[in-house]
Amino acid sequence: MSSAGLSRLLPGTLRARIFLILFVGLAVAYGLSFSVLYLERYMSAKAVMLGTLENDVATSIAVLDRLPAGERAGLVDRLGRGNYRFVLGEGLPGVPETSRLSAEIVARIEEAVGHRFPLRVESVPGDVPRLQAHLALSDGSPLTIDITPRGVMPVADWLPYVFVVQMALLLLCAWYAVRLAVRPLETLAAAANALDPNRPGLPLDEGGPSEVTHAATAFNAMRERIVHYLEERVQILAAISHDLQTPITRMRLRADMADDTPERDKLVHDLSEIERLVQDGIAYARSAHGNGEKASRIDLSSFIDSIAYDYQDTGKAVQVVGMVSGTVATKPHALRRILANLVDNALKYAGSAEIGVRRGGGGETIIAVLDRGPGIPAEKLEAAMQPFFRLEQSRNRETGGTGLGLAIAQQLAAALGGTVRLSNRPGGGFAAEIVLP
Repeated sequence: MSSAGLSRLLPGTLRARIFLILFVGLAVAYGLSFSVLYLERYMSAKAVMLGTLENDVATSIAVLDRLPAGERAGLVDRLGRGNYRFVLGEGLPGVPETSRLSAEIVARIEEAVGHRFPLRVESVPGDVPRLQAHLALSDGSPLTIDITPRGVMPVADWLPYVFVVQMALLLLCAWYAVRLAVRPLETLAAAANALDPNRPGLPLDEGGPSEVTHAATAFNAMRERIVHYLEERVQILAAISHDLQTPITRMRLRADMADDTPERDKLVHDLSEIERLVQDGIAYARSAHGNGEKASRIDLSSFIDSIAYDYQDTGKAVQVVGMVSGTVATKPHALRRILANLVDNALKYAGSAEIGVRRGGGGETIIAVLDRGPGIPAEKLEAAMQPFFRLEQSRNRETGGTGLGLAIAQQLAAALGGTVRLSNRPGGGFAAEIVLP
């Protein structure tokens, strides 16, 4: 069977596979050991039984042969044992017996009596298997040895319970071994899923066996390298954006002093675009590093209304939908910046925006910014959160943009302990949701 076929037969999880392999292997090994011990004990017990039968029967026949015929009747009962007895006479009629055990018994008895008394073995029908060995003593008197073969190794009543306890012990040991082997992998997988360079977290525990310690140490080192690389990238972005502001300012002053021509207007427009890109770069770098703002509890109704009123005062179509109530502990300035970015996007691409608040099933607060614009293709929703990713193919190309608005919102939301979710609305439009714990 190929490895692919074998893999399909095994359970899907590594825990179940290791448990199955360990338990089956231990059970088979235990069964083989038990079988070997049982066979060895059976052979030993059988040899002891046949040896005892040989010696006792030979002695008994010799005694009966030397006694006068009249004295034999009083002795035959005392010469019998648990699995055989002597009968003076022809015994019961039977059929020839050719089993292997019978052949061994006859051979042992013939060897014991020195082949002086020819034997004929027959099986006596009945509920209990019985054998009768017929022979004639020296004076011609018939003698029958009535043999009742018994198991050479009776099984104790408590043995099945011991077997069940042993199998339960195997099951427990296999489960514990699998738990020890798989738990570090589960811990490592959980740490990898929770890895977020933008959020401080506890390092992976480096205790345990040497292999687990090595893997945990390597993971922690990798996490530190990732954080370092991202911080270095953001610092470079912030430094470049900051240093560009001075030459851009000088260029704008020179352009303002130049003659009023179409070329000057184009230059001023390009400088404005460059300046906005630099400002967005600095904002992104600051959002990646977080800020020193402290969290405070705010009233959601007043907070959302103030944002909507600020836009309405400038003639923008921003409305609050639904009932907004309750409070939330957050960083107000960071949350305002997130909502401003999302509302600006909605106004840019749809001309209007709606803000709503609801509670999630887990008690989290969800603030949604809704619009009826063209939306984003489903396959590009995840990519839209990446820095400098522009969606001109799905949105209006005339609006431009640096591609940092959603990335900044995501960075700030992570600093608040939340996330930003994007989705297309049924019937057309776009929904950007901020999920706060």
